[in-house]
Amino acid sequence: CPQNAPPALFVAAEQRMVLVACGPYTTSDSIAYDPLADLVEVIGRDRPDVCLLFGPFLDAKHEQVENCQLLGSFTEVFKLCLKTIIEGTRSAGSQLVFVPSLRDVHHDYVYPQPPFLYPELPKDDKPRVHFVSDPCTLDVD
Repeated sequence: CPQNAPPALFVAAEQRMVLVACGPYTTSDSIAYDPLADLVEVIGRDRPDVCLLFGPFLDAKHEQVENCQLLGSFTEVFKLCLKTIIEGTRSAGSQLVFVPSLRDVHHDYVYPQPPFLYPELPKDDKPRVHFVSDPCTLDVD
């Protein structure tokens, strides 16, 4: 895509199912990502064409984040979260769009926010996984 053009999400020209979810994807008393596991299950079951996933993915306001009670760095926990979503939805074939939040503790705290960087994204997933800025414009066609 040209730098200023919205990413085109290639979906058939008929009716589309779009799932929209907003973080945090954890409960307030645990960083175990149980709600995220439920979301991945719904995506696998319902097979939406496009999933718009808004952060925070690792919430700066979470008590365990504020008290540094994580088992890894902020970036490591975030990457594990992404890996869980991407691998867990692979069989559904859904287009995934990740939108950052100012509460994503590992990401740039500026507005507008740049897209997430995830160089570990497997080559086979690149056509269906999109990282966009906040704000952004999407063309779901």
